[in-house]
Amino acid sequence: MATVIGISGSLRRGSYNSALLRACAELAPSSVKIEIASIREIPLYDGDVETEQGIVEPVRELKERIAQADGLLLVSPEYNNSLPGVLKNTIDWLSRPPSDIPRVFGNKRVALIGASRGRFGTVLAQAAWLPVLRTLGTNTWFGPRVLVANGPSVFDAEGRIVDEATHAALVKFVSGFADFVSAK
Repeated sequence: MATVIGISGSLRRGSYNSALLRACAELAPSSVKIEIASIREIPLYDGDVETEQGIVEPVRELKERIAQADGLLLVSPEYNNSLPGVLKNTIDWLSRPPSDIPRVFGNKRVALIGASRGRFGTVLAQAAWLPVLRTLGTNTWFGPRVLVANGPSVFDAEGRIVDEATHAALVKFVSGFADFVSAK
């Protein structure tokens, strides 16, 4: 069975992106297990901290999980028409030291989805992630895009998807990404 590490780029308790990630984990076919990782304990990147203390434990643990996994699923909100700082900060930490990039990200099968309250989903955030993923040397999957718009009408109060079109799109996305990861 292939393993995918899934990361939500939102820290909010009622996050649509975290709900979207949980739905992906539930919908994953039996050939893939999506393990949800938290970035809540990742500190702000500070080169002085890295120099004085090395890679901090929450980062070291997440790096190892990603390095050992077959794939990485980033579920990214869109803030101010771009990528969220907390998720970018996590990726910045995970890319330290630069000599570790090939081990952690090199040719890693990666997919990107997201949800927002707005009408356009996360189209600009997903575009902003592309140069980052290219720089890291990932093998990014460009299957059917999932840009969940109008989050309040897609998720119920418990974070379950109630919109049939979104559910169907997510099933297709998770199945396609699972095939991509498993074909390794």
